[in-house]
Amino acid sequence: MTSDRHNTLILLTDEQDALVMGCAGHPFVKTPHLDALAARGTRFTQALTPSPICVPARAALATGRWVHDIAYWDNAMGYDGRVAGWGHALQVAGHCVESIGKLHYVNATAPTGFSKQHDPLHLADGIGQVWGSVRNPLPSTPRPSRLFTELGAGESSYNRYDISSAEHAAQWLHDKAAEKEAAPWTLFVGFVAPHFPLVVPQRYLDAIDMDAIADPRLHPLSGYQRHPWVQRHADFSNADDELGTPERRRLALACYYALTCFIDEQIGKVLEALGQTGLQTSTRVIMSSDHGDNQGVRGMWNKSTLYREATHIPLILAGPGIPEGKVCATQVNLVDIAPTLIDNANLPADPTLPGRSLVAIANENDDPERIGFSEYHAVGSPSAAYLVRQGQWAYHHYVGYEPELFDMSVDPGQTVDLAAKDGYQPIRKHMESLLNHMLDPEVADQNAKADQDALVARFGGREAALGKGPMGASPVPLI
Repeated sequence: MTSDRHNTLILLTDEQDALVMGCAGHPFVKTPHLDALAARGTRFTQALTPSPICVPARAALATGRWVHDIAYWDNAMGYDGRVAGWGHALQVAGHCVESIGKLHYVNATAPTGFSKQHDPLHLADGIGQVWGSVRNPLPSTPRPSRLFTELGAGESSYNRYDISSAEHAAQWLHDKAAEKEAAPWTLFVGFVAPHFPLVVPQRYLDAIDMDAIADPRLHPLSGYQRHPWVQRHADFSNADDELGTPERRRLALACYYALTCFIDEQIGKVLEALGQTGLQTSTRVIMSSDHGDNQGVRGMWNKSTLYREATHIPLILAGPGIPEGKVCATQVNLVDIAPTLIDNANLPADPTLPGRSLVAIANENDDPERIGFSEYHAVGSPSAAYLVRQGQWAYHHYVGYEPELFDMSVDPGQTVDLAAKDGYQPIRKHMESLLNHMLDPEVADQNAKADQDALVARFGGREAALGKGPMGASPVPLI
């Protein structure tokens, strides 16, 4: 292998908040393996998901393109290879491109850029949450979230699946190291934790200090008033009401934190194998998550909002040519992974991609002007929602609703909306102009709803579509 061409190991968790790691300063969650990875690489502190929900985020990761450009709008529109991605480019160049674990694409047979998929988790029945595409208009009848049907100590099928994926990935690396004249490779390892159900083996839960867990802040029961767009989302499906008590809210958070420790241990098994095989010297590692989790803040759980908890993801890059122990504050995104993989393979850059190689960004000074972006067009939303970040500012644009504006330098918890306050109109207009330069917000909203209406019609109309798709999380494959 030439010195300027690298293998790549991608480790993707599901629903992990960027701040729930020891290296990110969490007060009691311990993630020694992620901390060690960050110590030998660069941790990006301002990484965003392209969309705070699984399937669109993963389609954007696969293609390196924004959701509004590729039209995989929601969890019933799985990535199918219709838009070529980094996997296709690497395969054409003769690389081995394989996956282990969760992908959440349409199915295992679609040409999504992998030479082989090992025990993949995809959309349930190949169709996903068809009922979530019914949003023009959003149904007036509330829908149970079923997020907390299972909660507490135990062992879920997801736990067993993640353990299996880690063991499989470790063995894959040992097998690859034993090959003679192996082609350059990219291995994508997809984990499920800390995605719900919030069930975790007892020993991980025992390691969480329950007394250190505060009640979720900005709760409506304490007088907080949600933004009307967010309130409409909560009215559609109110998971917090299903929890019911402060004790159960703290238990849910404890399980979420414990699952983060659990998945750190699984990642550790894979990284240990990478070191044991000698592949670490020729392999760049990318660790991230598809989106975050609201964790009860504002009485919201799961993802699907624009707030920091749901959109801010961990992102660590380590390996040859990557600065060690660096913390980079430039805005980055999952769409930057595609250019990174093309860079790792020493292939020509694709000028049509909106992102940049994380290798280049890691080796530069921080760029406070770079724009962060995320968008949402999926389940529970009455209209499109867009997040624009630049410097200290976070701007939330909701089609048909008033925006929000936050100064993250003094208000990282996003407690005070400045959008309508005196003196902030120039900032608001500037952030809106950044958004309008990227896309037409109303047109993208109309396009999403038109595609979703067509999908709903294919399933027999609104009432029939509301009964199609899994009620909870996608089931694991039989392994």
